[in-house]
Amino acid sequence: MKAEDEGIAARKADHLDLCATDRVAFQHKGTLLDEVHFVHEALPELSLDEIDLTTVLCGKRLAAPVMIAAMTGGIERAAVVNRSLAALAEQRGLGFGFGSMRPLLEDPRAPGYHVRDVAPTALLFGNLGVVQAASASTQQVVDLVGSTGCDALCVHLNPAMEVVQPGGDRDFRGGLDAIARLVAALPVPVVAKETGCGLSRRTALRLREAGVRTVDVSGAGGTSWVGVETLRARATRSLGERYWDWGIPTAASIAMLSGLDLDIVATGGIRHGLDVARAIALGATLGGVARPVLTAWTEGGPDAAGAVIDGMIEEIAVACLLTGSPSPAALRGQPLVLGGDLARWVPRGSPLFTRALP
Repeated sequence: MKAEDEGIAARKADHLDLCATDRVAFQHKGTLLDEVHFVHEALPELSLDEIDLTTVLCGKRLAAPVMIAAMTGGIERAAVVNRSLAALAEQRGLGFGFGSMRPLLEDPRAPGYHVRDVAPTALLFGNLGVVQAASASTQQVVDLVGSTGCDALCVHLNPAMEVVQPGGDRDFRGGLDAIARLVAALPVPVVAKETGCGLSRRTALRLREAGVRTVDVSGAGGTSWVGVETLRARATRSLGERYWDWGIPTAASIAMLSGLDLDIVATGGIRHGLDVARAIALGATLGGVARPVLTAWTEGGPDAAGAVIDGMIEEIAVACLLTGSPSPAALRGQPLVLGGDLARWVPRGSPLFTRALP
């Protein structure tokens, strides 16, 4: 194994160890999802058992608006995690996302990315960094998608994480052109995904112009990937500590993208089903959860991870019931009360203002 490969493998192992703990959480910045308040409906005229949680994303129907979000790949430990969690997504009718597939791009034998035998129908998201997407040929990326059976490819944007990482990327030119090229060439949708720092409205408009129709905001308030790299590498500790809490809070990022006619995946600090409901009310299509599932899996295996997911799904249904919403999509039409910090992020003219109570 080359030294570079060994470095990537060590980094992936560190990521698994750190992300199963709370050490990598944002220190002083939250998601602002707790500033989304629903108006209680005491006469919902609904049956909890009849609420329809099915959701469509990237052409696939999910049993609930939940996905097990991108975490890992590239090492044998990751293969065990991914296969177990992908099987869980298959059983529950949910989506599942790989961590970065850069190791697979560099070595077709890299473990952790082949789960179709245990998740034949699950919505499966591939994942490649924008710098790698820009440097790889179109055919390489097409082959990457084909070899893993992905339904969509996330191109992740992570400049903050990279610049605090020793040996990380420093040149992010050509990223938008690479995304546009892949949108035109790939047989599956391209999803633009941040990595813990959120997407601004300006960035989303540029992505939409490039042909992207689905984004993953991956906002601030959950796992700080700057924090992950800071804990890994003391050589850049002062820089990493300064930027540990950098980013747009998850709720703010979703709100900033309101009215752009994009499918939005809400990740970044999603803790439970009520957070998913709040994200959907702001304009998201579904919510993705990573660290709580990985922590549960690490401590109690698939059953514990499954219990976390099942609890989230039940909580989404209850949020629908208590707002008189027959489906998660109906949450996007309900009145809301927004906290002051979140309201300051909402763009002028946003459709959210027509629903926000004074």
